[in-house]
Amino acid sequence: MKDKSAHILFLVPYPMKHAPSQRFRVELFLPELDKARITYKVQSFLDEHTWNVLYKGGGLISKAWGVTKGFARRWKIILSGLFGYDFVFIHREAAPIGPPVFEWIISKVLRKKIIYDFDDAIWIPNTSKENKLVSWVKAFWKIKYICKWSHKVVGGNNYLCEYAGSFNKQVVKIPTCVDTVNRHNRLKNQQADRVIVGWTGSHSTMKFLDEIVPIVGELQTKYDFEFVVISNKPPIFELPSLRFIPWNEQTEVEDLLQLNIGVMPLEKDPWCEGKCGFKLIQYLSLGIPAVASPVGVNTLIIEEGENGFLCNTSEEWNTALSFLIEQEDKRLQMGKAGRSKIEKEYSISSQSVKFAALFNLDSQRTQ
Repeated sequence: MKDKSAHILFLVPYPMKHAPSQRFRVELFLPELDKARITYKVQSFLDEHTWNVLYKGGGLISKAWGVTKGFARRWKIILSGLFGYDFVFIHREAAPIGPPVFEWIISKVLRKKIIYDFDDAIWIPNTSKENKLVSWVKAFWKIKYICKWSHKVVGGNNYLCEYAGSFNKQVVKIPTCVDTVNRHNRLKNQQADRVIVGWTGSHSTMKFLDEIVPIVGELQTKYDFEFVVISNKPPIFELPSLRFIPWNEQTEVEDLLQLNIGVMPLEKDPWCEGKCGFKLIQYLSLGIPAVASPVGVNTLIIEEGENGFLCNTSEEWNTALSFLIEQEDKRLQMGKAGRSKIEKEYSISSQSVKFAALFNLDSQRTQ
């Protein structure tokens, strides 16, 4: 048994190389499984066309057809009996809507070991305004049942692990990671004629910038700097010096390296407590000091005054951003400290052994 390598089916929501949570929690670890000679297959629920229209207004028929095809793909592989697979790794959920039918069949009927992974407080309702109808069929309540039925649960931070621990005794914390060897492998040169402060993220989290837009606007009357937004949709707010960069997987690192300072404002609520601080992980991995709200895991990633600042009030945001805009040497020093922290705690190389151990065939559990 010890000489036998595991065979894994990955059930993921999105097409490959598109969604940040899936890319950095699942896809980046796949080469590590190759090295360990662990075989696997990845099946996405959504195809690329559906992904491209999903977060746009209208297109109800196209979205419905894309979801229907996703269900068909899932049923096809489930009805095959999953023969040959030792584990089924589910990122977030097997299907984006409806009750946990697939998870129940996999665990209770097919008796396969589920490794369940999530990196947000997805048991709390939180759907975008473009897809309000989805909230009626999203079945947020199913998360606790998937946790109960799973062989192991993987959470991206302590908050998520505590929730999962209420339903399952085998909970593993693996933070969202970056590849500091092959991709996020450069250090920002902080020499700049014009400082760039920036934010990256999906359109669904852009609302958190509302807190600091007035502060940035005020600072731009005092300092000559640019504010950059890297996202899949342009911002709707205006600033004296605002530049939008459409998010592109191919140019992601180059685009981030334009920033001298990264920001991550959040609201203090249960949903944000579940965030895994990935924006900060990306900034710091490239030697970019960060300014963030002291919410959830942000307080663990940011070491005050060492690799960034945590700000509660407008005055604190103003002071922190002013300091970093003015102090080139401090940006470089704090950026190096941030890079070191990410390499030790939030890199693929630091977590790859723990990830591979999820699929230990010697591990037994009565379900």
